[in-house]
Amino acid sequence: MKVKQTNTVEETKFLGYELGLLLKDEPHIVILLDGDLGAGKTTFTQGLADGLGIKQIVNSPTYTIMKKYATPDRFRFLYHLDLYRLQEAGSDFDLEEYIDGMGMVVIEWPFQVKEFMPQDHLRVGIKKLSETGREFTIECHGYPCKRAIESI
Repeated sequence: MKVKQTNTVEETKFLGYELGLLLKDEPHIVILLDGDLGAGKTTFTQGLADGLGIKQIVNSPTYTIMKKYATPDRFRFLYHLDLYRLQEAGSDFDLEEYIDGMGMVVIEWPFQVKEFMPQDHLRVGIKKLSETGREFTIECHGYPCKRAIESI
């Protein structure tokens, strides 16, 4: 487990960027973002996308539930999910297809549907300390994220 602190929006994005660089060659990884409203989950994800080389604008998928972004190699994707509005796992949204698929899967509000969360994941807890200050608790559960959090 690692604890990191950021003091600005730019530092929060940079922390995400560093992690994106460290994980960009992994064929599949699930990142669970856990934090209150306004904690910086989407800002952190924007940094992850930059680290993966994604040039598209990354914003919150609150109302669409999921957004998909192609990496420069076009064979890998970043799936950005926001499960805040999801009350239960339903048959109209195949959440497990993304969680068990390939690419990087970033899930905001992951514990809305705990039954689909994989055992192997990277959990990033975000605590708001001030208007721009944040504390990140980064925990790896399984492989391949162990190497990444050791390096960050």
